[in-house]
Amino acid sequence: MFKNMIVYRIAPQWQGSLEQLEEALAKSPFAECGATQEKSLGWVPPRGEQHGLLAESVGGQWILRFMVESKMLPGSVLARKVKEKAARIEAETGRKPGKKESKELKEEAKLDLLPMAFTKQGSMWVWIDPEAHWLVLDTGSQSRADEVVSLLVELLPGFAVALLDTQTSPQAAMSHWLKEQEPPVGFTVDRECELKSADESKAVVRYARHPLDIDEVRAHIEAGKLPTKLALTWDDRVSFVLSEGLQIKKIAFLDSVFEGQAPDDQGFDTDVAIATGELSKLIPDLIEALGGEGRTEIGGAAPTASATPAAARSSSRGGTITGPAEAPVDTDPGSAPF
Repeated sequence: MFKNMIVYRIAPQWQGSLEQLEEALAKSPFAECGATQEKSLGWVPPRGEQHGLLAESVGGQWILRFMVESKMLPGSVLARKVKEKAARIEAETGRKPGKKESKELKEEAKLDLLPMAFTKQGSMWVWIDPEAHWLVLDTGSQSRADEVVSLLVELLPGFAVALLDTQTSPQAAMSHWLKEQEPPVGFTVDRECELKSADESKAVVRYARHPLDIDEVRAHIEAGKLPTKLALTWDDRVSFVLSEGLQIKKIAFLDSVFEGQAPDDQGFDTDVAIATGELSKLIPDLIEALGGEGRTEIGGAAPTASATPAAARSSSRGGTITGPAEAPVDTDPGSAPF
């Protein structure tokens, strides 16, 4: 559970309840693709139980699971089908299909092939911390995250979020840590990083399973290469790779996390408790290591000082993602998303 994280700050004025969230998600359940449907997405019970709840609460943390299914239709197969249809028209009429007709033939060919296409499914864990006002998505793809966030914002009245932002950019901080060999308090630098030139050459240097406290790494940074990825370990409990875009990837819980845990103490609740328990402490420590939370307003309000440190860029790296009508969520519940 949670191999990657893209973190958002939820606007402090949103105070939706678990019951309201469940009602919203129920309006967008997952269903497999129909015969001529290219893509289907929706919510599934996170426990994997048929007809189970779509929003589970474990230790006050809300866990959802989003599912997407898409038809796999190779471009070469579609092109061949279109070519066959065009050849048939030319043989029957003596003319070649024009641009508009060719486009129509492509759509027609797609409808013919979709019922025979293979399907591919993928799912994403979604974690809402209602007290700290975090939205955390288990993905390393910003485009997939944007899809989920847009749906949540559209279907939950008053729900507004912005990507986590910090006073110091991850790239500037990683450059300092590598150049000065001074990792932030509570963190250690591991044996993996990627450095990329900012000039036209876009030269890339990658280190894997290699010590980074060497003059060669410093020389690359002094020559203008900037870190785009850096492996870190937090508190000897969680290892991960930090990206220049503030995405957290390759999350792994270390042995110290499981000390004292019975061998048979497994299952959904245990997995959620461990993941959210560790990551809810890692996130604010990482924000502190990056100079503290940015001050971008979310939905017309800046993050509250009492909330866990963090905050804010939108998926376009420039603003807040807000919903349609600003009806108060505590009096009018909403709906759901990926």
